[in-house]
Amino acid sequence: MENLTKRFLKYISFDTKSDPEKGEVQKPSTDGQLVLAKELKKELEELGLNAEINEEGFVFAKIPANSDKNLPKIGFISHMDTSPEMYGKINNPQIIKYEGGDIKLNDTKSIKVEDFPYLEKLKGTTLITTRGKSLLGADDKAGIAAIMTAIEYIVNSPDFKHGEIRIAFTPDEEIGTGCDSFDVKKFDADFAYTIDGGILGELEYESFNAADAKVTIHGKSIHPGSAKNIMINSISVANEFDNLLGSVRRPEHTEGYEGFFHLLSINGDIETTKMEYIIRDHDREIFEKMKEEIKNNAEFLNKRYGNIIDIKISDSYYNMGDIIKEHMDIVNYAKNAMENLDIKPLISPIRGGTDGSKLSFMGLPCPNIFTGGMNFHGIYELIPIEHMEKASRVIIEIIRLIEESN
Repeated sequence: MENLTKRFLKYISFDTKSDPEKGEVQKPSTDGQLVLAKELKKELEELGLNAEINEEGFVFAKIPANSDKNLPKIGFISHMDTSPEMYGKINNPQIIKYEGGDIKLNDTKSIKVEDFPYLEKLKGTTLITTRGKSLLGADDKAGIAAIMTAIEYIVNSPDFKHGEIRIAFTPDEEIGTGCDSFDVKKFDADFAYTIDGGILGELEYESFNAADAKVTIHGKSIHPGSAKNIMINSISVANEFDNLLGSVRRPEHTEGYEGFFHLLSINGDIETTKMEYIIRDHDREIFEKMKEEIKNNAEFLNKRYGNIIDIKISDSYYNMGDIIKEHMDIVNYAKNAMENLDIKPLISPIRGGTDGSKLSFMGLPCPNIFTGGMNFHGIYELIPIEHMEKASRVIIEIIRLIEESN
């Protein structure tokens, strides 16, 4: 495991921030992802594997079986991009032996125990943090580092018996388009795991059902001195539209299996206002009703103001639990692997999605396993090296259990 930290520090030095606007017309959405893809291909080849990058930036590799048993083909997947919410490169992360208390990032920013009380449970670990000006990139370069380190162990341990192993590093997961064109047939695995979770022990096989809603409101601009009964202020109508959804079903007021409407952006003037929402729920029936509700609200206001609202709703992904519940043996492999390594499995629904959300519906059942990272997508992101190492060990232990139990 000694090379894992070096790998992680190398990978986070690549700027792989994805771009949702460019993602609609090109893949990968940013050139930096392709630069990292080429580096990963080179490293895989240095480990003796045949690796390739396809035209859309996916990196694929295979490890041949060395067992005489008829074993299932297993895959491991992580994504290369970082969140578009913040700068995606860091060359000088802070590495500290954590003994408790607040963690100073710079003169004005700290990771405070008051805000993140679980810090107290990390005493004695070696933490990698930002310096308060960028995200860290543990989501999901920690997953890549864990997979690469597990691969290194496997190819250098001829006595470690295993079936065929598939590896994939994917682009644009953070903008929801990464696995739209994932070639499941070419990948040729019976099932896989995304190494893309958070805290130590996370094991997730349920995700949200997800949709995007784009709302455009067309107002009527009239001089305010003579506007009575004529002006339609699109900003005011946008406020009405949002109020119809209420304040309870918002991310800041929900947890667990509770879904939400999340207003991502609102931009406008009297004449035109544009709003963008994401819609989320774990229950497919409730999810469909939420989409219908937002359409009905638009229809209600259109009757009041005269067809001034255009709305476009598109599904992003569905709850992978609806597929994986028929393949619980693969969840149990991961659960048992963690228990064998004295890691307490934390099985809970993802309040989000992973590549596995789409891949499961494409015929590749794909639960999600922890990387050890915390506070993703912002300056407070951190990861204990020891927990990242355990993610890599879980990969190896899953492979061992599969060989042993078949």
